Amino acid sequence: MSDHKKKIIIAVTGASGTIYAIGLMKKLKSIPNVETHGIMSAWAKKNLQLETDYSLQDVNNLLDFTYNDSDLGAKVASGSFLVDAMVIVPASMKTIASISVGLGDNLISRAADVTLKEQRKMIMVPRETPLNTIHLENMTKLSKMGVQMIPPIPSFYNHPQTIQDIVDHQSMKVMDALGIENDAGGRWEGI
Repeated sequence: MSDHKKKIIIAVTGASGTIYAIGLMKKLKSIPNVETHGIMSAWAKKNLQLETDYSLQDVNNLLDFTYNDSDLGAKVASGSFLVDAMVIVPASMKTIASISVGLGDNLISRAADVTLKEQRKMIMVPRETPLNTIHLENMTKLSKMGVQMIPPIPSFYNHPQTIQDIVDHQSMKVMDALGIENDAGGRWEGI
């Protein structure tokens, strides 16, 4: 294993599905050569309260570094700060729209803009349904720029028994895209 620590920004927006971010953070926390940098929007913090039993401190404890979404002077706002990838999980349609037009008005969209301009790995877990044409066009625009869209769509070939099984499978998909070996969620074995 390389001495290089893979640095990953994990941004959590106000879309429903904060548990997907927590699931990913837990998996990455257990990997010694991964360093995580977390940003939560104000609405992500509200959804954390509404959707989970986790406190903000619980989430911060899963991350190596945390930043305030209004701090545009944070190190993750600069291309000179080297990171390997950014994951936005869940990604609200507001955040996706902001990134697709280069708004950069908060730390999440600024860090995403930096990730794109530096041509680094970007993964989004879009969480909305149904999708309208504006949503689809914004995601298509970003996809054409190399952003990988991994919506949290459950698989049933692995016979999930709990919500955590579904969350783990999603974490596996994101970790696969990050190039991190894992066996988080039950893989297809063929028939």
